[in-house]
Amino acid sequence: MPILTSGGRHHIDQIQAAFFNGVGFSDQEDVIGLHNGFTPRDAEVLRRVMKIERSFAALLVSPDWEPHTQTLQDGIFASKFSTPDQTLWTLINRNDYEVRGKQIEVPATSTLRYFDLWHGVELLPEPHDRVTLSFDMEGRGFGAILAISPTALTPEVEKLLGQMRVLSAKPLADFSDAWTVLPQRMSAIPPAFATPQMKSAMVLIPGGEFEFSVRGVEIAGNNQEGVDVQYPWEDSPRRIHNHTVTIKPFYIDRYPVTNSEFKRFLDASHYRPRDEHNFLRDWRNGTYPQGWDNKPVTWVSLEDARAFAQWAGKRLPFEWEWQYAAQGRDGRKYPWGSQWNPSTVPTPDKSRQSGRPDDVDAHPEGSSPFGVMDMVGNIWQWTNEFEDDHTRSAILRGGSYFQPQGSMWYFPQAYRLDQHGKYLLTAPSIDRSGAIGFRCAADAN
Repeated sequence: MPILTSGGRHHIDQIQAAFFNGVGFSDQEDVIGLHNGFTPRDAEVLRRVMKIERSFAALLVSPDWEPHTQTLQDGIFASKFSTPDQTLWTLINRNDYEVRGKQIEVPATSTLRYFDLWHGVELLPEPHDRVTLSFDMEGRGFGAILAISPTALTPEVEKLLGQMRVLSAKPLADFSDAWTVLPQRMSAIPPAFATPQMKSAMVLIPGGEFEFSVRGVEIAGNNQEGVDVQYPWEDSPRRIHNHTVTIKPFYIDRYPVTNSEFKRFLDASHYRPRDEHNFLRDWRNGTYPQGWDNKPVTWVSLEDARAFAQWAGKRLPFEWEWQYAAQGRDGRKYPWGSQWNPSTVPTPDKSRQSGRPDDVDAHPEGSSPFGVMDMVGNIWQWTNEFEDDHTRSAILRGGSYFQPQGSMWYFPQAYRLDQHGKYLLTAPSIDRSGAIGFRCAADAN
């Protein structure tokens, strides 16, 4: 069973546990979108540990495993893995300082040779009834001793000794143990200018200075640097964002895009996504269920939403545009005010499988100060996309009618206008959901 980690920024303790027990090491390098990358020292430690463990994989499953074999100095711990012709001791130094000198004592056997495997050199102990092996171990470091019969000293073992000799020439302490955040980039959204024909179904939002204040609702990461996303004005990802944004006048759809509107797009453009799995999953035979004309289209990926927007001559909104259109200038918590009002949103669906959203015009009392409808509580809505060297994600706004129960690990809701959800993107087929739709925006001329 491998040692598993999740969320820590330093991995020495877990790697030591794996090496001491002669097992593998499994790490979540990205924990629900939070980068959990290795420090240079962690990476070098793992390189050396895995080189030894892979070379002696058969020995590590020996039934003669002896954990906590006797050592000679405080803070040094060892396990012994043996067969008739070879024995491997894996050692760890739990002290923060270097420990030198006598480390372990073993019965003398004239037919065996002893190697400091970690440093790739042979040990030449004095012949006595018991053999005392001396070597140095770095603070929070590692050691490995190999006792082997000459017949088992194969070219592969000699090659490993040479490799470890080269690797250990540079002490682990010379590698940086500083964790660095992984920067993100926000994907560009090309401008799209509103035409007279499209303005009747959209709301003109005046420009001005907007206090864009929002925080991510991720379960993991607390307020560590690297959580959530990094906007262009920030130098790293973080959960809490506060920034004054200058917004130019723009238009935004009064309602989310509906099934009937999306059907017109398909009929006119003959659009088919390259990855069709789960595309419009609740439709049948190329159309939506009867009576669903005015429900928001769901089971559409970010790519599907962008394709519709391009066909319509529009674009997806920037997140701060979406929030400004929903919140206005007074910092209210919900489009209708600062107190939660369940009558302004659909009745939550707490079943085990998502059902269907309400019609987009079913809750007019939930209107924003600008008259934009259905912003919160019916469907999540696509906005900006972010990427780093490991992951892609998109910001979803508004929360949804679907509230699955039974686990804290479900995607948290974000009904408040000062909250958003970071949605990991893996493939359009997996990104699509019965709780995610979209609305479009356009620039004012």
